Amino acid sequence: MNNSVLLTLSIVIGLIYTVIALKNDECEVCINTVERFVNTLSEDVKIDTKKIEAAFKEFCKGTKSKENRFCYYLGGLEESATGILSELSKPISWSMPANKICEKLKKKDSQICDLRYEKQIDINTVDLKKLKVRDLRKILSDWDETCDGCIEKTDFIKRIEELKPKYSHSAKSEL
Repeated sequence: MNNSVLLTLSIVIGLIYTVIALKNDECEVCINTVERFVNTLSEDVKIDTKKIEAAFKEFCKGTKSKENRFCYYLGGLEESATGILSELSKPISWSMPANKICEKLKKKDSQICDLRYEKQIDINTVDLKKLKVRDLRKILSDWDETCDGCIEKTDFIKRIEELKPKYSHSAKSEL
């Protein structure tokens, strides 16, 4: 009886951990930013939560785009509405790995793991037919081009193919 209860309990705990654990591509901005930040810290700073928080605020001044949004969510920027810096500084002082820190932060604010880096699309090697319409629109937007009258995916692909020589040539000349 006792063994079956322990077995059941361990299975339930294992399932819960599997659901809570981050997936490979989940929380990429958080993990990357925390790792970069921790690598900037000296050993004497890593053990003091107040110094970690001050260093993070300084670190955030040089961030852009997705990392800057991450800093905003944690309270690392002056304009941040709220702050959960202690949820970052304490685990760092315990030498917790970045992915575990991000799991804890996700529990406090799920937006943190919603941040994703934009995919970089190599127009010369990508199969346009395999891309989503959203990605095709992004290519045109990056080129400051439009696709008037484009309704279907094939319309977007046709427009990109028309413009491809213009932009792939200019990319080569910049190198």
